[in-house]
Amino acid sequence: MKKFNKIFGVVLASCMTLSLLAGCGGDNNTKENQSGESQNTGSQDDTQNADNQTAGGEGVFKIGGIGPITGNNAVYGQAVQNAMQIAIDEINEAGGVNGYTFEMNFQDDESDPEKSVNAYNNLKDWGMQLLVGTVTSGPCVAVAAETNTDNMFQLTPSGSSVECVEHPNAFRVCFSDPNQGFGAAKYIGENSLGNKVAIIYDSSSIYSSGIYTKFTEEAANQNFEIVSAEAFTADNATDFSVQLQKAKDAGADLVFLPIYYTEASLILTQANQMGYEPTFVGCDGLDGILAVENFDLALAEDVILLTPFAADATDDLTVSFVTKYQEKHGDIPNQFAADAYDAVYIVKAAIEKSGATPDMSVSDLCEAIKGAMTEISVNGLTGEAITWTEDGEPNKAPRAVVIKDGAYVAM
Repeated sequence: MKKFNKIFGVVLASCMTLSLLAGCGGDNNTKENQSGESQNTGSQDDTQNADNQTAGGEGVFKIGGIGPITGNNAVYGQAVQNAMQIAIDEINEAGGVNGYTFEMNFQDDESDPEKSVNAYNNLKDWGMQLLVGTVTSGPCVAVAAETNTDNMFQLTPSGSSVECVEHPNAFRVCFSDPNQGFGAAKYIGENSLGNKVAIIYDSSSIYSSGIYTKFTEEAANQNFEIVSAEAFTADNATDFSVQLQKAKDAGADLVFLPIYYTEASLILTQANQMGYEPTFVGCDGLDGILAVENFDLALAEDVILLTPFAADATDDLTVSFVTKYQEKHGDIPNQFAADAYDAVYIVKAAIEKSGATPDMSVSDLCEAIKGAMTEISVNGLTGEAITWTEDGEPNKAPRAVVIKDGAYVAM
């Protein structure tokens, strides 16, 4: 098991700088290498176990990706797939890394753990050598058990539960759920966003429950009172009138939503219908709410998200990424896209640092990249000078955005 507490303490210190909330920019390359070049993953012998597999292609690293392309969380997976491809194309067009290129195969898991494991097995048959995924926490935990058995390197862009990186082969780009909960409580308190706070969370989700638990712990140290904490589950995630009424009756002037965007859009709609207008604050799971079909974007005005990326940031890296994303997909990229873009460049940096080659076995490749992860520093869309420890957790400053006129604006 990894020593989560060690890195958690580092990230908690970072949370104290939460006022540096803009969607980060800067050069996406590592301090060790500023060329922007990167690699393309090579194939493996899919008839052998992962730790005995060898590359079947010349000069190509094969990267697998897993996430929801369909279903309720499709916005997340589509963004990750799109952004990974942009990064891979950039790297390959620049000549790759150390003479090698990347090839990607992205599989849909509908945010379902069982389907995610099936997708992982499909990717192994394809010859995957390392995994950027999965996108959501439940599937990520299930797949992490498989990558650990195979000793395959895994970097999740957005799997935020603690268990996603409990094995030594797994790392993440985003913050963990406890860190998000701590940061949210601290941010609300230090910025005096509300005096009486209500919480509506999904007790059937490890993502939501993890944030909720740490939020309530840190709230005891802040200058606001939790006056209502109401749960729902995936089986009853359509009618939130009871939870909202309890928040309203308790006089809550702020409602904290550590949930995903689909349920959040329903809560905002139903709050409006009952004439309830508190400040709404969420975490990265709310990123995607502006893309919900038939949702009145005016209802999301002034909603605050603790998320590391703001598409309106003016640094060169963000402007370039947003421009390319809009040209290719017609949408403004969200935080999940930014995490995924960074993830590919993080893999590139680790391969450069380690000197890994496509002909290495999956296990040897994992050991090489894993060792390099604690030695690199990456400037990306979601943070400057991002570093990692053996715990798999990133060290970077948290940020936040607010929704204004149907767009995310850095705070």
